[in-house]
Amino acid sequence: MLERYYRDLLNFLSRKVADRSVAADLTQETYARIYAAQASGTAINNGRALLYQTARNLAIDHQRHNIVRDGVEVPLTDDEPIDAPGPMGLEPEAALASQQGILSLVAAIDGLPLRCREAFMLNRFEGMTYSQVAERMGISVKAVEQHIKHALDVCERIRLQDRGTPGAMVTARKKLNRSKHG
Repeated sequence: MLERYYRDLLNFLSRKVADRSVAADLTQETYARIYAAQASGTAINNGRALLYQTARNLAIDHQRHNIVRDGVEVPLTDDEPIDAPGPMGLEPEAALASQQGILSLVAAIDGLPLRCREAFMLNRFEGMTYSQVAERMGISVKAVEQHIKHALDVCERIRLQDRGTPGAMVTARKKLNRSKHG
């Protein structure tokens, strides 16, 4: 008996949800629920009324679900990429370049003349002022300024070299070699 109402029920649900494929799914679900009720031994007095009431309830549930989903989901626009890239700093190439840059700076600092490196480390890593560094090393504040300026120049050249600035690599290598020997 229920099978003869299939097309009418499908049309009824199509008007309720305005999507024929969703209506077909809801129609199938309606029949599945009615058959489950019959299989459980529930007495069905008016099969057509139960069929339409079940379909109406499923359509209402579907609409409520859509309202909740629309309130939670952020709709995508056509100009938004579906897979947005992460921050550049988290990309493997950027992380590797950063690590290589740090290693280059460490090598440059290690290559500084001993007194220059000591002044630089005390100032930049220990947080000492120029006058504190001068007192600790037993040199003038002017000498500390010159050491730190030299160290910063070397670090800047290495940074530019790692960025690929034209000409910076050759200049940085020459300066680095001079600082090792001078």
